[in-house]
Amino acid sequence: MAAITTYCGHALDPIRPERALIDIRDIAHALSLLCRANGHFPTFYSIAQHCLHCAAEAEARGLGARVSLACLLHDASEAYISDITRPVKSALAEYRVIEERLQTVIYEAFLHACPEEEELRLVREIDDALLCHEFFSQMGEMLFDTVPRLVTAPVFDFVPFAEIETAFLRTFERLYAELM
Repeated sequence: MAAITTYCGHALDPIRPERALIDIRDIAHALSLLCRANGHFPTFYSIAQHCLHCAAEAEARGLGARVSLACLLHDASEAYISDITRPVKSALAEYRVIEERLQTVIYEAFLHACPEEEELRLVREIDDALLCHEFFSQMGEMLFDTVPRLVTAPVFDFVPFAEIETAFLRTFERLYAELM
């Protein structure tokens, strides 16, 4: 069996993921230790922190617990297969298939169904808005011709790993409880 051993000790095959082995603690831990921008920001800024900002933006826009939770989890597959920069990912068709399959299992585990197309559009919109603001804050680089609006005012400074992991888990628990 081709599997990875997760933080919680699960033997998960990321190519053929089993829903029962998807653990929010693995996701929170791994994403808190993975850096955005493939490590090219001047300071460490985690994928978990990005996801927390996305969820906060969705909540501030009044999009409800389901879209907010989808925003929190939108990069969760990266906890198991890591992150690949957008320019490279666009050239890796099989990676995108694996990522989509894994992300689907994660959404089904925690949202009980994949987000609908409109929900995914909102998640992508928020993800891109945060991406733009992160790159401007961290690198002084404007990625888009028009600056996407944010309702929130996220801070992109380093936050210790354990704090981000705890915040991720607490946000997950709160949003998940709202769905139930």
